[in-house]
Amino acid sequence: MNKSITAAELLEELIQRVESNDVKDSVHKIKIMTAIDIIRERIR
Repeated sequence: MNKSITAAELLEELIQRVESNDVKDSVHKIKIMTAIDIIRERIR
């Protein structure tokens, strides 16, 4: 699969996963939340 997405699209996808609790466990959720913070900082 060769799918290119923008940082904003990735950010939205990650936020949706956290909001819908579509994560493996609490550690996975924290990793995704950390990624969200980093992406937000980089695209501002």
